[in-house]
Amino acid sequence: MVVTRWNTHRLSLWAPVALYMMFIFWLSSISRPPELPSGVSDKAAHVLLYSGLGALLVRARAGGWRRQVTLGIAAVAIVVATLYGISDEIHQSFVPPRQVEARDVLADAIGASLAAGALYAWSRIADAKRQRAVTAEAKQRRGV
Repeated sequence: MVVTRWNTHRLSLWAPVALYMMFIFWLSSISRPPELPSGVSDKAAHVLLYSGLGALLVRARAGGWRRQVTLGIAAVAIVVATLYGISDEIHQSFVPPRQVEARDVLADAIGASLAAGALYAWSRIADAKRQRAVTAEAKQRRGV
């Protein structure tokens, strides 16, 4: 494979996603995962963990943090993260004494949805601000 700027850019976008997924896989491979801080439920941990995955997936699909996030990009990130959550639960079923829990997948989907939704909303707000700035600059040039 020839190393190009484009390949390097793609790697910089997708490597964090792959590493994060490996981290989740590793956590699921542990028979007794680390204790959560007092007051943090297992479901809250799933929401937090998968919000990170959702955010990284949005970043990779959009082409970077400062790129426009479309509804399609957010939706694909949610679907991919949720499917990974399902596969993670299946993987966990082979790790004694871990169990499969549908509520964990629901928490994963909620986490990914929160992150993807927030990044989509942020993108829309930023686009509206840019548009207002362009319009104001155009009016100023015309002397209006």
